[in-house]
Amino acid sequence: MLSEITDQITSLIGDHGLYAVFALMAVDAVLPVASELIMVYGGALAAGAFAGREVTLFGEEIPSGFQAYLAIALAGTLGYLVGAIGGWAIGVYGGRPYLERHGRWLHLSPARLDRAERWFERWDDWAVFVGRITPIARSFVSIPAGIFRTPFVRYALLTLAGSAIWAFALAGIGWALGSNWERFHHAFRYADVAFVAGVVALAAYVIWRRRRSNRLALRRADSAR
Repeated sequence: MLSEITDQITSLIGDHGLYAVFALMAVDAVLPVASELIMVYGGALAAGAFAGREVTLFGEEIPSGFQAYLAIALAGTLGYLVGAIGGWAIGVYGGRPYLERHGRWLHLSPARLDRAERWFERWDDWAVFVGRITPIARSFVSIPAGIFRTPFVRYALLTLAGSAIWAFALAGIGWALGSNWERFHHAFRYADVAFVAGVVALAAYVIWRRRRSNRLALRRADSAR
């Protein structure tokens, strides 16, 4: 479950470093793939927290420390920008009809698209910047921004600013964690338990509400006779 996903993400970054950070953040600009984990782990990698795993670029090793941190943060920022431009292009050239037909593949249901539209109505073009620094919502801004015709240059600049804040801050957390990463990662595994407990609690609540509604409907029907 979640622990398997986190293991896959961290393995990719551990094996491929900057390239994995760039690619995963590009995907996260359109589909949520745990950008928080990507950048925090990347920052820990930059700090030299993992023996035998270094940050490299074009075959050249980047010394652990500030240089490696800067490289990881820039890879995340630029990867996200590239993915966000791709998402914007999907929105511009596909339009709302495309999303209404195929949005489920991009986790953009009609209801979520309606919420995005209200988001843009509230914040105007600044919805891009606000969205980029908002967890979860940040992955559902790119395509709607294209659909609602956010001007490209403004969109790119606001995305760059927001993604830089996100990437540099989270990579900084990972860099500060350094050798304490394993303790953090172990604690992160408990998210599995929390997720399952949340699903069970939600299902129980829905069942309870439905039964309660049915009982109230029966009582109203009986009193009306």
